[in-house]
Amino acid sequence: MENKKTLVIGASLKEDRYSNIAIHRLTSNHVETLAIGLRTGEVEGVTIETEHKDFKDIHTVTLYLNPKRQEAYYDYIIGLKPQRVIFNPGTENPEFYDKLKKAGIEVEVACTLVLLSTNQY
Repeated sequence: MENKKTLVIGASLKEDRYSNIAIHRLTSNHVETLAIGLRTGEVEGVTIETEHKDFKDIHTVTLYLNPKRQEAYYDYIIGLKPQRVIFNPGTENPEFYDKLKKAGIEVEVACTLVLLSTNQY
């Protein structure tokens, strides 16, 4: 798998959360992983940041935030210029899809965990 440096937004320290499971799966698939969440901490060696850091060379942003909470991230995510944004179940947001597409960013409405388990990531 080529390195698709991934930023998980909505990362959680709680082990039963999908964002947490995604970090585990991404790292076990040797995907360089970064994370932003509400609380700082560490999951599988990945530090969860609480601020909008100016990360470089992000290939994929995978979202674990409901549409209302995504609004604060619109400009930030577009500014990172990722190649794609994955909207996991429960994060679907047509308003944001339009903004991303206008910025030339691919929108994928899918589950990161399924994409990883079926080698479609």
